[in-house]
Amino acid sequence: MIPMEGGGYTAPGIEDFQFTGLFGTDWITKPMVQAVIAAIIVIVVWVVAARRLRVVPTKGQYLMELLYEFIRNSVGRDILGPGFRPYLGLLVGLFTYLLLNNWFGEFFLFMFPTMSNIGYSWGAVVLVLFIYVWAGFRKHGIGYLRKALIPEGVPWYLYIIIIPVEFLSAFITRPLTLGVRLFANMFAGHLAVVVFVVGGSYLLTQADGIVLKVGGGVALLFSILFMLFEMFIGALQAYIFTILTAQYISSSISESH
Repeated sequence: MIPMEGGGYTAPGIEDFQFTGLFGTDWITKPMVQAVIAAIIVIVVWVVAARRLRVVPTKGQYLMELLYEFIRNSVGRDILGPGFRPYLGLLVGLFTYLLLNNWFGEFFLFMFPTMSNIGYSWGAVVLVLFIYVWAGFRKHGIGYLRKALIPEGVPWYLYIIIIPVEFLSAFITRPLTLGVRLFANMFAGHLAVVVFVVGGSYLLTQADGIVLKVGGGVALLFSILFMLFEMFIGALQAYIFTILTAQYISSSISESH
């Protein structure tokens, strides 16, 4: 990294994930605009897809049906069982919303995955937490608290230990790990892409010596492959987040704990 010692290169870091406010505000930032755009796109696309159904599907309808059936069968039906239909819209919408926000990191003009800003990951987690707690109360009433905090077969004298542990597991650890997993994968992946792009561009244009310039070109080529890999990771993380959401809802509405 000899050419970087001259002071002309600034290594990418956490500051590349911080944005100043737009339109003279502190709260309208690039990630917020992306989150709103993604929400609008998801709503519009699914509304249009649902209203223009044909017996012989077009390519667009076939693609949307394929995505819908994928989430319905592999997540909704397989995890939630016969009672999956009330939550199917949530699962489909959540998956496509997270997928789009994650893929913004590879889309021209955006080039930033929204969920690499941890605040937006926490926003998705709060929604999931509210849904699976609401689902539990909807199914079991106030008895949901006993079901969530006291496993079957535990003797009463262990309640003082079990209840705090189960509370942490159901209402703290679950949402915490859900948010950190999504954020950390998107943050690390985007940072790696930025390192290859910025470092490769610097070596290719500013470094002296054919070896360093060739290394810069290789880094830029590798960054393209890494961006394709990040698209796969973005889809995988959206899928994992949706699966875990379904599992948490399933644990809330099931009869046993």
